[in-house]
Amino acid sequence: MRTVLTAAFLLTALPAMAATPPKPARLGLCAACHGETGMAQIPGAPNLAGQKLDYLREALRQYRDGRRTAPLMKAAIGPVSDADLDALAQWYSAQTPGQPTP
Repeated sequence: MRTVLTAAFLLTALPAMAATPPKPARLGLCAACHGETGMAQIPGAPNLAGQKLDYLREALRQYRDGRRTAPLMKAAIGPVSDADLDALAQWYSAQTPGQPTP
């Protein structure tokens, strides 16, 4: 009986765990280079789809704070809050790598 209850609980929890995070309000400027779905739109821009959440979060903070030196990224991020950076990292980490969007 316990196994049946555990299985039922897991089945009801799966849709919530698999839900894509909401599209970040600040996605537009990022999407110009990295694509809305995380597949690069321009040569030289890395694909972000499916990257590790912690990696993306920390990389974005480092660009914002100047610990990573890339003038374009520093200008694109600007004075973004931690909440906005987290939303972007969650969005891109939840995307499935694939073909660039046209």
